[in-house]
Amino acid sequence: FAEYDRKVAQILLTGEDLTSRVRYLNARNTLHTLLSWQIIPVINENDTVAVAEIKFGDNDNLSAMITLLMDADILINLTDIGGLYSADPRKNPDARLVAEVLRITKATEKLAGVIPGVLGTGGMLTKIRAARKVTNAGVPMVIAPGLEKDILLKLFSGAPAGTFFHPVGERLSRRKCWIGYTLKPKGIIVIDDGAAAAILKKGKSLLPGGITEVSGDFGAGAPVELRDKKSDSLAVGLVNYSAAD
Repeated sequence: FAEYDRKVAQILLTGEDLTSRVRYLNARNTLHTLLSWQIIPVINENDTVAVAEIKFGDNDNLSAMITLLMDADILINLTDIGGLYSADPRKNPDARLVAEVLRITKATEKLAGVIPGVLGTGGMLTKIRAARKVTNAGVPMVIAPGLEKDILLKLFSGAPAGTFFHPVGERLSRRKCWIGYTLKPKGIIVIDDGAAAAILKKGKSLLPGGITEVSGDFGAGAPVELRDKKSDSLAVGLVNYSAAD
């Protein structure tokens, strides 16, 4: 960075920094201030204090969280493979690059599952999960070859490179992004078909009558996951009542 006369600042975060609403907003304000000063933030997980409960898990997930935190226009994930392929290109010469993904499905995740990471962690599957997170919030993502010369200039000029993941629907508000993709649910509420339809199709809140089962020990204001009777995950929301209530 010094070669190009650019200043940088290292930011170390844990999952706990983003699950706390106050700390989440503080981190956001700090990053925006650095950018307004033309300082480039270099963000990583604070491994010194991170334990399993508050770890991001991998840098792909961390990048998705920061993308949503900052209301970024796009997430660019640079990797040694250079995109999503039909098979592992390091082992299969017939592997084809998937140039565009309109919607991430279980088949997409299955495809990514066969392409491991070089260092044994992450791999293509964690990149696809990061893509699912940001595209569901209305933000596009590109997985591109990080070893290619001038790859960022190429992408910014609009030239095709790697795999482009289209956003799904309209952009979510910052608060909904925080609830849906940053908070870790403290419990599970199973709801009946009527409540599920009201939430998914009409955008309604959950009423007590639609609850059939509660698991976990959570207090009022905690994030919880809503599931249907088949155990499919439907939504994440904040509760007004404790698990006991």
